[in-house]
Amino acid sequence: MSARILVVDDIEANRRLLQAKLEAQYYTVIQAENGPQALEVARKELPDIILLDVMMPGMDGYEVCRRLKEDQATAFIPVVMVTALSDTEDRVRGLEAGAEDFLTKPVDDFALMSRVGALMRYNAVASELRQRQANGLGGGLDHESTKEETDQPARIFIVDDNPRASARLASVLREAGHTVVTLAEAGSMSGLASLGVDLMILSLPSKSFDALKLCAHFKVTEATRAVSILLICDPDDRVRAAKGLEIGASDVILTPVDKQELLVRVRTQARRARYIEMLRRRVDKGLELSVIDQLTGLYNRRYMMGQLHQFMQRSVMGGKPVSVMMADIDHFKSVNDTYGHDAGDEVLQEIANRLRENVRPMDIVCRPGGEEFLVIMPETPGDRACAAAERIRRAVAASPFIVGKAGLNIQITVSVGVSTIAGEQDTIADLTKRADQALYQAKTTGRNRVESTAA
Repeated sequence: MSARILVVDDIEANRRLLQAKLEAQYYTVIQAENGPQALEVARKELPDIILLDVMMPGMDGYEVCRRLKEDQATAFIPVVMVTALSDTEDRVRGLEAGAEDFLTKPVDDFALMSRVGALMRYNAVASELRQRQANGLGGGLDHESTKEETDQPARIFIVDDNPRASARLASVLREAGHTVVTLAEAGSMSGLASLGVDLMILSLPSKSFDALKLCAHFKVTEATRAVSILLICDPDDRVRAAKGLEIGASDVILTPVDKQELLVRVRTQARRARYIEMLRRRVDKGLELSVIDQLTGLYNRRYMMGQLHQFMQRSVMGGKPVSVMMADIDHFKSVNDTYGHDAGDEVLQEIANRLRENVRPMDIVCRPGGEEFLVIMPETPGDRACAAAERIRRAVAASPFIVGKAGLNIQITVSVGVSTIAGEQDTIADLTKRADQALYQAKTTGRNRVESTAA
């Protein structure tokens, strides 16, 4: 998986060195030599990742990072701070500025490629979800609420057959506010799904199990597929660590484990996992909003048209006939005028309930708009469709609708028109027009009745 990477450093030799390393792995490199230029290039080129030097004259890397994250156009580009500084305070400062990760100079090749690879995998998922969200909802996530949720403490499971080592890791993480369970404490890995784990720390040096096999197993198992995995590996075992990243691990930390680096890596992985989960929820909500009428919970016109197209196609290709019934509330305007629009909304919701209760599981109940409802009845000839429509008409008229805080009883009826597919030349417009004509006939001949062009 290739990427376009912006390298920002005021020293040309440093830029050239990173460029050579990255281009050797077939990444495309863009350069900037100072903070203002980095901001301009980032907005114009929208790179996949930014490697940002901290110590630059004028505008330092922390300020550049802050401005990148405040700009809607560049806020989602992952930033990796590259610094000769190794103090805890400097790393924390970079994270507070919005950086996703950090590298320490001189930049180690394995660390560089593992960080870039991890960010590319994260980017691939996040970018697709953001695109789907934009297509479905057209709105983004609120930055403050996103940060508040993604910065919550993580739930961590440590898989290490060395009880002392895992206890030390657990102690460090618990002091930082995370919830931690070790393999020694749990006794087995059978209850991972019930623990609701955000992050798994998996030790490659473990002797009693094959950590890479476990990593592969977790990534193909539905219950643990979305859990981030942080590998702990010895410096001389980088080949296996690289294989772990290939299999699906999210990140690697080398032994001896530095306390501050551990906390940073855990925080980063927890943030990413929560951000992806938030995007998934937004996409799911967007899909729901795109097909569901929010007042009644029935399917909307958009979904109705797609389903009608599919069922009519099946019918003309040798399947059973499809019928539709179109129902319209009698004298609905007088309900709104007399009792108010809130009462009218309650009537629409109750109509939806009675429709749902009186159709088959295979039938599709829709609200195309206003006081009009349409039921798609697959594999249903005209006579059976008329019988179903009559059952629905009676269910609506059978008992009064109780609406408003005063519990008013309102008698509601519907007029119904039924139509059935007439052949392979029939279109959705033809089918619904005939149902509408039958509905008009029901209205003009007394209302509260079913008419059909189907039988």
